[in-house]
Amino acid sequence: MDLTPCGTDLFRNFLFGICGLSGNFTMGSRKAAAIAEIRAAVGENSVLSLVSGGVDSTVCTALLQAAIPADKIYAIHVDSGFMREGESSGVKIALKKIGIDLTVIDSVETFMNATTEIDGKKTQPLKDTVRPEAKRKIIGDTFMRVSEECVRMLKLDASKVLLAQGTLRPDLIESASALASTGGSAHVIKTHHNDTALVRQLRDKGRIIEPLKDYHKDEVRCLGMDLGLPEPLVWRQPFPGPGLAIRILCAREPFLPDAPDKVAAQINAIVKKIDPRVHATLLPCRSVGVQGDCRSYRSLVGLSMTDKKHEPDWANLLTIAKEIPKSVHAVNRIVFIFGAPVKETVLRTVTPTTLTLPTIAQLRAADDIVNQTLLKHNLLRTLSQVPVILYPADFGVKGARSIAVRTFITNDFMTGLPATPGKQMPVAALKEIVRRVLEEAPGIARVSYDLTSKPPATTEWE
Repeated sequence: MDLTPCGTDLFRNFLFGICGLSGNFTMGSRKAAAIAEIRAAVGENSVLSLVSGGVDSTVCTALLQAAIPADKIYAIHVDSGFMREGESSGVKIALKKIGIDLTVIDSVETFMNATTEIDGKKTQPLKDTVRPEAKRKIIGDTFMRVSEECVRMLKLDASKVLLAQGTLRPDLIESASALASTGGSAHVIKTHHNDTALVRQLRDKGRIIEPLKDYHKDEVRCLGMDLGLPEPLVWRQPFPGPGLAIRILCAREPFLPDAPDKVAAQINAIVKKIDPRVHATLLPCRSVGVQGDCRSYRSLVGLSMTDKKHEPDWANLLTIAKEIPKSVHAVNRIVFIFGAPVKETVLRTVTPTTLTLPTIAQLRAADDIVNQTLLKHNLLRTLSQVPVILYPADFGVKGARSIAVRTFITNDFMTGLPATPGKQMPVAALKEIVRRVLEEAPGIARVSYDLTSKPPATTEWE
C-alpha cells in the first residue's frame, strides 16, 4: 500500500466506497478483544511470558497485566548470548519501571551448543551451523526448551502453564503459518523463531497464547501507548528474537551464482547506463529476499565509485538498486561500499564464519556504534528499523569481515524502503558510522549501506 502511488486512497475507496464498510473499529475495540481472548484462554492457568525486551513481547506482557492478576504472570528474559550491548540488564531496568518483575536467565552455553531435528535429521550445534533456516529453527526450538526448564525452575505445574509470545501477523505470514494462510499454498519466506515446528506442536496442544497475532508493528505501538507504556519503550528499534545470530551471515565457502562472470557483466551493463562513475562487484555472499511472493536466497551486489574523489549520487544508486533485481534474477540485494573503489568484477573469497563468541563480539561492537550514532542524531523515530549485519566478504583482507547498515522505513513491516542519505539519513551520521566502525570494531574490512527496498529484499538479511 505504501509503495503504490495513491495506495491508501485505492484501499479506502474499495473498503468504504465499494464494500460499504463504516470504519468504526478502533484500537480500543481491539484492546478489549485481546484482553477478552487472554482471559478466555488463560482461565485458571498461569502464564510464562517470554520477554525479549523488544516492543512486541513488552506490549504482550503489558496486555497480560491488563487482563489477568499479576500473580499469574511470570515474565522471563532469556539471554541467548545474541543480545546487543547491555541489552539484558537494560531490559530488566526498563521493565521494572513499569511494574514488570523480570527474571533474566543466562542461557548462552545452552544456545551455542543447541541442536534440533529438521525433517527427521539432527542438526549440527548452533555454533557450527551456517544455514539460515537451520539457525532460526534451532533458536526457536531452544527457546521453547528453555521455557520448559523455567517452568520447572519456578516449580510450576506444567499442565497449568501457558507460554505467551509477542507473535505478529507478519511473522506468521513470512513463516507460512496456517494461522495466516489457508490451503497450505503459501511459501515460507523465512521461519520465525516463534513459529517453528516445535512451536506449532505446542500451539496445537493449546499451550501457547499470542494475543498480538493479528497485529502489525504500527498497531502494536499504538496499543502500547494506549496501555500506558513509556514512549521510549514503545518506540525502541525493533530487535528480532534470535538477536544478532541472524544478523551474522555464516559461511564456510563463497556463494556465487552459476556463470558469475556473465552475471557480473549483465549487472555492470545496467549500472553504466545509469551512472558510469559507478562500478558493480558480485559479492560472494547470499541473503534472503522475497521475489514473486516466494523466498529467494540470491546474490549480493556491491556498488562503489570508480574514483575515490567521486561523491556518490544517492538518487542514481537507489535507481540502480531497483533496476538490477528486475533484470538479473540471480540478485536480490544491493549495497553501496564506502571507501576506495572495489576494482574486482567478482569477489571470490570469504572469511569462514560461524556463531563463535569473537564473531558475535565483532557485530555487537559495530551495532553499538550504529545505535549510539542514531541516538546522537535523533533518528530513532525517523527510521523504522536499522539492522546491522556482519557478512563474510573480506575484500582481500585476510581474516576480515564486513559490516552493512540496513536502514528501513515502513509502516507495516511488510513492505518498505531504505532511507535516502541526505534526506531521512543525514550524510554526517553515515560518515560518522563508517569512520567509527572501521576504527573501533575489530577486524572489519569495509562498511556498506543497503540500498534495497522490500521486496525484493527482506528487512533482515537472513
